Amino acid sequence: MSPITSEADPLLFKVAGRELDLSARTHIMGILNVTPDSFSDGGKNFSFEQALAHAYRMAEDGADIIDVGGESTRPDSDPVPVEEELRRVLPVIECLAKEVSIPLSIDTYKSSVAEKALKAGATIINDVSGFIFDARMPQVAAENNATVVLMHMQGNPKTMQRSPVYENVTQDVFKFLDAQVQRARSHGIGQIIIDPGIGFGKTLEHNLRLIKELKTFRSIGCPLLVGPSRKSFIGSILDLPVGERLEGTAAAVTACILNGANLVRVHDVKEMKSVARVADALK
Repeated sequence: MSPITSEADPLLFKVAGRELDLSARTHIMGILNVTPDSFSDGGKNFSFEQALAHAYRMAEDGADIIDVGGESTRPDSDPVPVEEELRRVLPVIECLAKEVSIPLSIDTYKSSVAEKALKAGATIINDVSGFIFDARMPQVAAENNATVVLMHMQGNPKTMQRSPVYENVTQDVFKFLDAQVQRARSHGIGQIIIDPGIGFGKTLEHNLRLIKELKTFRSIGCPLLVGPSRKSFIGSILDLPVGERLEGTAAAVTACILNGANLVRVHDVKEMKSVARVADALK
């Protein structure tokens, strides 16, 4: 795969033999948690068979990318050993790479996991630390011509929701993402997506402000991915548990799209695909 550089067209990507025109419509990244302790599904897709069935369903429902993760990054979660993370994700990625034509993303901040996942068939690295936790990640991405998603997180999953503080949340997140994009480009990485990290070291007020001010991030020159799906800020607003946040997620996804998101990372692909179509028409 030869990435189209951001200088050529920052919204036209070639991924896994597909051309994704991120300026034409909002693209859907479907979440596949191959974990026993995800905040959103509690291990519903932990087994190999369950994970594949869910992935096939998301493909049928119109997902543009499937994001495979083997370690929960919910608030207060503990790290998973590399060997266990690989045991969870590699068989799924290897099988999906043969069975579906949708680009696959590996949701990890560990370069060794990313490297093996790319060799197994993934073409995107979704790093929730934005290249902070593993200094080797930019090299792995560059050597494998991977597309990268750089996300902002304050602290780490274990500590991130313990009284997060910002001087100015939008400007602070902007400065971080801008710096990490420059770092990625210095390594020769051409296809870069940025994610402000809704729910990762942010209060309710921080999340709402970031969504309202998403247009600020356009000047970085990269497509914008936002992941509000079923997040706790929606639960705080509606006073509802994770399993009852579909309508709240739809409202948040709509707001993200109207304010500049090019991609949304969601659990409910079929429903959010329809939401995105309406939001795109309104935009």
